Amino acid sequence: MSGLFDLTGKVALLTGASKGMGLAMATALAEHGATVVISARKQDQLDAAAEGINALGKGRAHAVACNVGYKEQLQALVDKTHELAGPIDCVIGNAGVNPYYGKTSEIPDDAYDKTMNANVKSNLWLAQMVAPDMVAKGSGSMAFTSSIGAFKPSVMLGTYGMSKLALIGLCRNLAEEFGPNGLRFNAICPGLVKTEFARELWDNPEVAKRIENEIPLRRLGEPEDFAGLAVFLASDASKYMTGQALTVCGGSNMWT
Repeated sequence: MSGLFDLTGKVALLTGASKGMGLAMATALAEHGATVVISARKQDQLDAAAEGINALGKGRAHAVACNVGYKEQLQALVDKTHELAGPIDCVIGNAGVNPYYGKTSEIPDDAYDKTMNANVKSNLWLAQMVAPDMVAKGSGSMAFTSSIGAFKPSVMLGTYGMSKLALIGLCRNLAEEFGPNGLRFNAICPGLVKTEFARELWDNPEVAKRIENEIPLRRLGEPEDFAGLAVFLASDASKYMTGQALTVCGGSNMWT
């Protein structure tokens, strides 16, 4: 069982991975031997992130810019990954957007479409593009970042939560469809994590303290809290887990 978390020889593709949670997960996968291809919109940030991973001297990192909202860019990302590293064994779809803060009943069409396209449809596209690699091998893991916001309504963040609930539904359906081929699909559901993406929710010390007091572990999440989960989901340690929504939230969301 010593090699349970060994990712030597594996190829992992991550979106939304130039910083924060995505970078923490990519770094952990590389530390366990994987070749990682990290993607986000800004090439300069990606280059710096890849340089940091490569400096560890373990798994190899490549940086490829991509806006997941455009199907042709996603296909180019997958094609470049094949060119740089070979067939893909693991996907972590961490890219996401939240362009609108307000009531769902008042959301403009363009904001709704942007939210659903980036948070749901782009991950379907990515799964469709990468699945043939995994089907050919008879194994593979894809994990997509959802949110605990999927589990409860919100007056001001409701559309974002809707998109993340739809993403969980996507994971479950793909798990059902591709299970016979040995592919696994799971959703990662963070609570409030101290990333740039969520800065408006934690940057005010008074608000942050109030939120912390509602969390059993009495702290906000950190990007590094997702490193071990990424390795678990990418490795044989989770080979019998699929179709699940895994909450990582310090206990703020518990099943009843």
